[in-house]
Amino acid sequence: MADIQSSSPMDRALELAAEAAADGEAPVGAVIVEDGRVLAAERNRMRALNDPTAHAEFLAIRAALAARGTGRLDGCDLYVTLEPCAMCAGAIAHARLRRVYYGAEDPKAGAVDNGVRLFASPACHHRPEVIGGLGAGKSAALLKSFFAERR
Repeated sequence: MADIQSSSPMDRALELAAEAAADGEAPVGAVIVEDGRVLAAERNRMRALNDPTAHAEFLAIRAALAARGTGRLDGCDLYVTLEPCAMCAGAIAHARLRRVYYGAEDPKAGAVDNGVRLFASPACHHRPEVIGGLGAGKSAALLKSFFAERR
């Protein structure tokens, strides 16, 4: 587990997002922190793993659970470069993450502050604190550049 004092968790998530883009993956990075220590740092790997669930958040949650040796991530915070989708928001709720910091909003597929707004649903049993817009400019620029090259 790495100490986060050398750079912020969102900076690390942005580095991971850039690595994902370099490998042809949508540029999304995610970092999970507990008590100032990084438990997991992942990036999108859907193409590499031939797995539509291999979103950065999902992979980070799995790695953090393994590192922690538990089935929950209460007391942990997630930093992700893009607003989580419905699948990832569901995983976040089930893992009981304390807080979610995200960079760029995702008006099309986001499910936190856009779309289905999963955490606001009465059916959602755990609602993490959500802070959007952290590193939004850099996150959005990575995404725009990545998709502009593919159009």
